Amino acid sequence: MRTALVTGGSRGIGRAIALRLARDGVRVGVHYGRSDAEAALVLDEIVAAGGDGFLVKAELGEPLDALWAEFDGHADGLDILVNNAGIGRHLPLAEVTPEWFDRLFAVNAKAPFFLVQQAIPRLRDGGRIINIGSGVTRIAFPEDTAYSMTKGALNTLTLALAKELGPRGITVNTVAPGIIDTAMNGWLADPDAARAAAAYSVFDRVGTPEEVADVVAFVASDDARWVTGQTLDATGGSRL
Repeated sequence: MRTALVTGGSRGIGRAIALRLARDGVRVGVHYGRSDAEAALVLDEIVAAGGDGFLVKAELGEPLDALWAEFDGHADGLDILVNNAGIGRHLPLAEVTPEWFDRLFAVNAKAPFFLVQQAIPRLRDGGRIINIGSGVTRIAFPEDTAYSMTKGALNTLTLALAKELGPRGITVNTVAPGIIDTAMNGWLADPDAARAAAAYSVFDRVGTPEEVADVVAFVASDDARWVTGQTLDATGGSRL
């Protein structure tokens, strides 16, 4: 049985990814930062559906010793790393403080970098690294320039890692969602905002976490063994 670690796996896109991978027969380490109750519910769902998993509680943006200590207590190796955890809020350039900028990069860019660095000795040949990026690296989004920069960093990380790890049969890809109906996008509760968001996509709606998880599941599968160094656009054709 393959083993995965999904960061930010207790809610939103991460939760959907954890559930989908478990449904595909992967043993899933569900990482989370604070919400014990939400994480426990995800694990309960995995087990109830006949899957296997375990919880990994640790704060990102801090040293990762605690995260790996938890993970190593449950698994003897890693096959799939999904760098999903991230933070963000709509802030125009003029309102971004140095403190918020540093926090964004600590969680969205620095943490994935060092997670990968420390995961590589645990990652078995033929493994998968999947970074969750964003459509804002393709579509100009001045409403949140700093956040967009962190996701652009993941795209660059993907390219470099794909070349470095290719000789081991490890693929590295980014999946870039568009506007997805999650708690992080609570502003979608406003009907006018929701209509405007839907208009981005050729399908005239916002996406669901499960639709992103389906793309991740493909990249994590053996069917995607010849796909690496790519950013897979999962924006529903936004702003084509």
